[in-house]
Amino acid sequence: MLDATFRKLVDPTLNPIATVLVKIGFSANSITIIGFSFGVVGWIALAMNHYNLALGMIVINRVCDGLDGLMAQKTTKTEIGGYLDIVLDFLFYSGVPFFFAVGKPEVGLPASFLIFSFMGTGSSFLAYSAIAAKQNRINKEYKNKAIYYLGGLTEGTETIAFFLFICLSPDKFTESAWIFGGLCWITTLTRIYTAFIDFKNLKTT
Repeated sequence: MLDATFRKLVDPTLNPIATVLVKIGFSANSITIIGFSFGVVGWIALAMNHYNLALGMIVINRVCDGLDGLMAQKTTKTEIGGYLDIVLDFLFYSGVPFFFAVGKPEVGLPASFLIFSFMGTGSSFLAYSAIAAKQNRINKEYKNKAIYYLGGLTEGTETIAFFLFICLSPDKFTESAWIFGGLCWITTLTRIYTAFIDFKNLKTT
C-alpha cells in the first residue's frame, strides 16, 4: 500500500549512494547478494535473541534492496538481476518469522501462520505478474520494477515496518503476527479478486 510513496521519499537519498557505488565498480547484482548476506546475519541474530542486531541487519538489507534497483537503472537492467531481487526478497521475508521462532520456540504457531500468509501474498503476486507479462501490461506506478508489480494492503514497506516492530517489541510477536498475517490474507484475497476481474475473459496463448 505504501511502497510507491515510500520509494519517492527514500530514492532521492539513496540515489547519490547508488551513483558512488557504480563508479567504484559495484554491480547491482553484487549489492543484491550483499544485502541478502546481511539479512542472513539478521536471521542468525533472531535465532540467538539479539534483536537490536537483527534490527540493524534488516535495515541494511532493505537499504541494499533500494540501492540495487537504482544501480540497475544507471547501468544495465538484466533479467537475472530482477530474478535475484525477487527470489532473495521472498526468502528473506519468510526467514524472519522462521528464525524468530528458532529463538523463541513458544511462538512457533503464529510464526507458522505468518509464513503461511506470506505464501498467499507471494503466490498471488507472482501468478498475477506472470500473466500480466504475457499480456504486456505495465503498472505505471511501478514502471521500474523488473516484473509487473501488483500492490496490496501489505507490501514491502508494511512488512518491514512489522519486522522492525517485532525486533523492538519481541514480547508482542504473537499478537502482532496473528494481526499482520490476517492483513496479508486480505491482501491475498484482493489480489485474487483483481486477477479474476482482469483475466477472467482472457484465453491462454
